[in-house]
Amino acid sequence: MTRDHLQIVVCAAGPAADVTQLITTATQQSWTTAVTATPNALDFIDVEAIKRLTGHPVRSTYRSSPGGRRTFSAADALIIAPATYNSINKIALGIADNYAMTTVAELIGRQAPTVVVPFVNAALAARVPFQRAVANLRNERVRVFLGTDDGWEPHPSGSGNSRQRVFPWTAAFEEVTWMAGDMHASSTDRS
Repeated sequence: MTRDHLQIVVCAAGPAADVTQLITTATQQSWTTAVTATPNALDFIDVEAIKRLTGHPVRSTYRSSPGGRRTFSAADALIIAPATYNSINKIALGIADNYAMTTVAELIGRQAPTVVVPFVNAALAARVPFQRAVANLRNERVRVFLGTDDGWEPHPSGSGNSRQRVFPWTAAFEEVTWMAGDMHASSTDRS
C-alpha cells in the first residue's frame, strides 16, 4: 500500500547522479516519487533510469508540450538534494525562474515538509548571502540538513568527488518522513 508522495528536486551537482538511491529508499518504504530537475541538473542524471523507477518522466520545464497544461502533483513531502549554492540562495529569496524553483516555492508555500541537503564547498558556505539564505529557510520551517549536528558539513574546495560517495540520501529521507509523520499527527490532533 502506498503511503505518501515525495517530490524530489535535483540541482546540478555531483550527487544528483545518485538520486536513484533516494528513489529506491522511498519506494521501499511505500512512498511514490517524482523528480524535477533544474535545467542544468539534466546533464547529471540518468533521466530514463529515473523514469523507470518512478513511473514518471523527469520534469524540468513548465509544460510537456506547447499548449499543454501545467501539471503539479500533490506532494506530501519535498526533498531538494543536492541543493547548490545558487539554488539555495534563489529558494530563500523566492526566485522562481525555472520549473524546479517554482515547484519548490509552491510546495514551501503549501507548507509541505521540506528537507534541503546542500552540496557546497566551505568557501561558498562561508559567504554571508548563503548563511542568510540558510537562516531564512530555517525560519520558514524548512529543514536545511547542514552542520555538525547533522553530520553534513560543507566540503573543502576540490573535494566534492569524495563527499559525493557519502551524500546523506537516507538521512534526508528519514528526516522528511519524520516531518511528514509529525505533520499528519498534528492535523489529526486538530480534528
